[in-house]
Amino acid sequence: PIGALNPKRAVFYADRYESWDEEAPPCHYTTHFSSTASTLHWLIRIEPFTTFFLNGNGNKFDHPNRTFSSVARSWRHCQRHTADVKILQRIVLLSDAKQGGGHIPCVHMPQCTEAPLPELIPEFYYLPEMFVNSNGYCLGDRDDGVPVCDVELPAWAKKPEDFVRINRMALESEFVSCQLHQWIDLIFGYKQRGPEAARALNIFHHLTYEGSISLDSINDPLLREATEAQIQSVGQSPSQLLIEPHPPRSSAMHLSPLMFKDQMQQDVIMVLKFPSNSPVTHVAANTLPHLTLPAVVTVTCSRLFAVNHWHNTVGIRGAPGYSLEQAHHLPIEMDSLIANNSGTNKRQITDLVDQSIQINTQCFVVTADNRYILACGFWDKSFRVYSSDTGKLTQIVFGHWDVVTCLARSESYIGGDCYIVSGSRDATLLLWYWSGRHHIIGDNPNNSDYPAPRAVLTGHDYEVVCVSVCAELGIIISGAKEGPCLVHTITGDLLRALEAPDGCVCPRLMCVSSEGHCIIYYDRGQFCNFSINGKLLAHMEISDSTRALLLSSDGQNLVTGGENGVVQVWQACDFKQLYIYPGCDAAVRAMDLSHDQRTLVTGMASGSIVAFNIDFNRWHFEHQSRY
Repeated sequence: PIGALNPKRAVFYADRYESWDEEAPPCHYTTHFSSTASTLHWLIRIEPFTTFFLNGNGNKFDHPNRTFSSVARSWRHCQRHTADVKILQRIVLLSDAKQGGGHIPCVHMPQCTEAPLPELIPEFYYLPEMFVNSNGYCLGDRDDGVPVCDVELPAWAKKPEDFVRINRMALESEFVSCQLHQWIDLIFGYKQRGPEAARALNIFHHLTYEGSISLDSINDPLLREATEAQIQSVGQSPSQLLIEPHPPRSSAMHLSPLMFKDQMQQDVIMVLKFPSNSPVTHVAANTLPHLTLPAVVTVTCSRLFAVNHWHNTVGIRGAPGYSLEQAHHLPIEMDSLIANNSGTNKRQITDLVDQSIQINTQCFVVTADNRYILACGFWDKSFRVYSSDTGKLTQIVFGHWDVVTCLARSESYIGGDCYIVSGSRDATLLLWYWSGRHHIIGDNPNNSDYPAPRAVLTGHDYEVVCVSVCAELGIIISGAKEGPCLVHTITGDLLRALEAPDGCVCPRLMCVSSEGHCIIYYDRGQFCNFSINGKLLAHMEISDSTRALLLSSDGQNLVTGGENGVVQVWQACDFKQLYIYPGCDAAVRAMDLSHDQRTLVTGMASGSIVAFNIDFNRWHFEHQSRY
């Protein structure tokens, strides 16, 4: 526990426990590592926690010396001081005039020079806004005359976003993961109570433990009220789940070091050339092994699509189960109908598109099971659903007042359900629901001819040109020919506009991660990284005209490709370049990642696809080693 990390303080708590002379059971700490007051202490700067704090503190902020104002000061305090775990006995007057009055001694929150500092809360690892006094609250001046405003960060963090990101990297690092069982033992396991807890200096006030007292057995209403108040103020330990030591997690570095750095792997796995020579403008790699047809679906500018079989049995050097006998296999096998030039009518989208539409990767969406392709840009202001098996049109969806210019699909739920977003020249976006069970847009197969959108998104003044949707966060981000990009909820509410720096005009591509970061590519090589709350986190300009981009599944890495035929990997948070692949002889038009994030498939302007070895783990490990 935090109280035992400092050897001198550990002696103090051990002595306290051994010399305990009060009626209550002995304990090392009379405050708790998790309580309402401690949570509000950390989150004092943001609503609704500010209001919660004021409601419980007489509508006043705490003394500036006790207010959370510096990470370094808080760290020093929780490492060196013992005052934060001393509780003064207060006499709480719980009087009732009709009963003649009375008072019950009751333990309340600590009264000390600084607030209690328990374990960190989850917001330390995902909410940089908690460190900024964005509402301009007057939190007072410390005794040294320094006003309390934004939280002072460590020298290694230039901004709150850096602090949260690096803090989370540390939390998710191999070292911490391999020590996590010790924390589980203290909080949920065999060291929570009993002799092992005493030996580990991990005994808290007895009322913090589940089942330590039965409120129903207290007949005196005043005593019961005082006890409830005491339990609420001190905090609560979680239920004890384990009575034996939790096994440690083995390090992935020890199990498979080649997983992180394998010099035998080549950058390019294979190149697959299609007979049509038409630029491959869309790639969808839905390669999960449980799919009936794991495949890489490609669509060309001439709207000829191919369902190229994916071999999940391919061995990867350094991966478990790899064998030399598998090495001759290639991960992608060309669609037999395309390879044999037979039945290409089953692979052609023949419906007429509007002549002014420039076919690009955002004109198509492939469902997660590879069975259907959605396409837009048609003259009748619809987008359409085609069977990837037969090429037949299965549904026409109307809703816009002008030509549909872009489509996007969210991640899929169990059963294949997902959201589809369509953007149009009418400056609106429509949110649709794809039914994985019925393979249609809409919930009711009986009304498949006239499905209704789930939401109408407005706010743009010009043609919508790009869109991205994240169902996990419940947001849709869209860009128009002019004006800022907009963030909507999936219920249709406009949240905010993303104001880009000067020179960033006409967004072309965008993607959003489940971590709440949005990468937007604008004309003339401009990239911006925005937080979900609209803050510009990073900006860069490159010379290449980017035609495709994507984020890794964890949102940490950005992959781009463009007219110069070079695929580049960047650190998404600050656009630091991590890797450059050898240049190809044609422009990159589209790209996607396999389900295991180890193969990158790019669609090329020459009518081919290229499969690259990609290893985000390696770059992540190398980056951690440098810092």
